[in-house]
Amino acid sequence: MATPIPVQILDGGMGTTLADLHDITFSFETPLWSSHLLVSGEEDKLLDCHEAFTQAGADIISTATYQTSVKGFAATKAPKSGSGTPVDGIAKEEIPHFLSRAVVLAANAAGKEGKVALSLGPYGATMTPSTEYSGSYDSEHQNVQALENWHKERLDLFKDVDPNQVNYIAFETVPRLDEIVAIRNLLSADKIPTSLRGRPVWISSLYPNDDEKLPDGSSVEEVVKAVLTHKEGLETPWGIGINCTKVEKLDSLVKRYEDAIQTCIENGEQMAWPSLVLYPDGTNGEVYNTASKTWELSPGRKQTEAPWEAVLADVVGAARQRGKWTSILVGGCCKASPEHIRKLRRTLQDCGYMSTSSAA
Repeated sequence: MATPIPVQILDGGMGTTLADLHDITFSFETPLWSSHLLVSGEEDKLLDCHEAFTQAGADIISTATYQTSVKGFAATKAPKSGSGTPVDGIAKEEIPHFLSRAVVLAANAAGKEGKVALSLGPYGATMTPSTEYSGSYDSEHQNVQALENWHKERLDLFKDVDPNQVNYIAFETVPRLDEIVAIRNLLSADKIPTSLRGRPVWISSLYPNDDEKLPDGSSVEEVVKAVLTHKEGLETPWGIGINCTKVEKLDSLVKRYEDAIQTCIENGEQMAWPSLVLYPDGTNGEVYNTASKTWELSPGRKQTEAPWEAVLADVVGAARQRGKWTSILVGGCCKASPEHIRKLRRTLQDCGYMSTSSAA
């Protein structure tokens, strides 16, 4: 009898949870989004948000660093934590301190039994307005080398984090194939900061349209090859994922991922089965308007009828039944609240897909 595929629970959408449940307002004046609370004297709200997900049953807590960038910190105007003195932009040399605090807060919330994932969004998530849904980048970031340089500069900002407090590195919501290649090029010992070396990495993409393609038009098959094909001297990601995508799209997408990996293996490509990471939006059919920064129901689109956690649990159950993946990590993205995670964990346990203990 095959060994059951283990399942772990990831947290939900931090930015939307802070806005919906903690009265935090984000705008074009807060380009760092959740990371803004690190410099605005509101670390307590970040910790409360993290802890709410832990209490809801999340095994892995993501850091509040998704929109981190040198440009974002430079454009941030806020008092430093613990000081009433206004800061007109934060210098690059000051950034590592704040990012170390982000990791500490996530680790404190996760506790001894939990784990921490370093959250790293794509370049488009740091643009104003953000463009991870479209993949439309400025002229200076239109090729692999430029994107690799940008990700390297951002990754180096985490040089001072406690290596014992980071368990995973998550490159999330990547909308372009050239950016996936750029991230893969960074996965070598000489390019990853010492504090982060040896940590399992996952690369996750989004499928906002109905054609099952990345925003840049790349196919699932191209994504699988870019993420998972073995490259000499480079680490192969521990996991491949789908996030920031409607939950009802996952079943078909996961099957396509499986078919693509199986085909590559059968064709003799150097590829092995990774872990699967799924964290769809917790919306009820709404989509995010990057210009107005609001969630709207598209004209002609109906709200989802089946409970979010039930649809997601069915996808996990089917994937476990097919028996391909090394493990499955599942949670939520935008608009997925602690209550979503609580219901998801309960549903997965009721279905027998994971143990009833507090951590997987």
